[in-house]
Amino acid sequence: MNFSYAHLPAYPLSQSLDMIKTADQSGFYAVYAVDETYWKDMWLLFAAAADKTKNIRMGPSVTHVILKEPTILAQQIATLDELTNGRAEAVISFGNLIMLSQYHIKWQGTKPLARVKEAHEVMRTFLDSGVITHQGQFFNYSGLFTLARPVQKKIPLKLGAMGGPRSFQLAGEISDGIHHALGYSRENYDYVMENVKAGAKKAGRNWQDLDCAAWVVWVCSEDSKAAKETARIMVAFYLGAMPASQVERHGMKYSDLQPIFDAFGAGDVQKAVDLTSEEIGEKLSISGTPEECVAKLKKDILPTGINHVVAAITDPFLVKAFTGRDIPNCPDVIGQMKLIHDKVLPALK
Repeated sequence: MNFSYAHLPAYPLSQSLDMIKTADQSGFYAVYAVDETYWKDMWLLFAAAADKTKNIRMGPSVTHVILKEPTILAQQIATLDELTNGRAEAVISFGNLIMLSQYHIKWQGTKPLARVKEAHEVMRTFLDSGVITHQGQFFNYSGLFTLARPVQKKIPLKLGAMGGPRSFQLAGEISDGIHHALGYSRENYDYVMENVKAGAKKAGRNWQDLDCAAWVVWVCSEDSKAAKETARIMVAFYLGAMPASQVERHGMKYSDLQPIFDAFGAGDVQKAVDLTSEEIGEKLSISGTPEECVAKLKKDILPTGINHVVAAITDPFLVKAFTGRDIPNCPDVIGQMKLIHDKVLPALK
């Protein structure tokens, strides 16, 4: 079972580099970051971190094949692989729907999952051979080549998916794994893995060879109450990214969240956060003491076949940045990494 860190590039870059170095020194498998305009550029950040780390793998936790062109993404991944001496990988999807709307990109009715499938084929070919001629529904190339060549024989390409089921099945069918974000319940992961296995079986593949990861909002502290309050506040900001079907796989009614969405829509962040109950925060995060976090992983997530935890470690800095609120008694990211190293990783072996 692998354990990784999902970094939100909102910190001063010197601090981000310290976090990545600490994750490397603490035995984390990988560090991922989202490739979105909202944050600092993850490609430049990881390039800066490459020669400051030894073992940790790096890449986007999600990069978008509607907003970004897949051969350019492949070029970036191959370049990062050379910089890290063979430690790059990538998770791809059709993108953050809210961000696409802000770019005035109309994705509805454009077969976004088919686009992801073809983009995966394009990226796999371009990474493996460095040249591509391709005539497809979404992408076309004639003799395009790149001198950006990876160190690894095969860079892992995985799919990011949330609602399913077709995206889960596609991941099992064609990719090197699935990274499923914002899932926490046994019902949810049973559903995810059932469909991943179905896709793998259809393609004659062994699902156990795939990287099946749970990307989770994570807060751990010796002060359980402080950890859960930190998580509750940040969960409010992730609710809008969850499809209705995914929310309901956590024993919740999507319609019950409408007042929170309405508050965000009206620009009242504080009201939206206040409307996010402790129950919602606990259901939609891994938070509490290290022992509580381990217990939830062992009860609801790991028994389903998930073999990789990607912890989006959330700390008081992010809460302050998003809401202006102060949370006492909750460690920063590096402090939580120490708790993970000392108390979580040994318990998961």
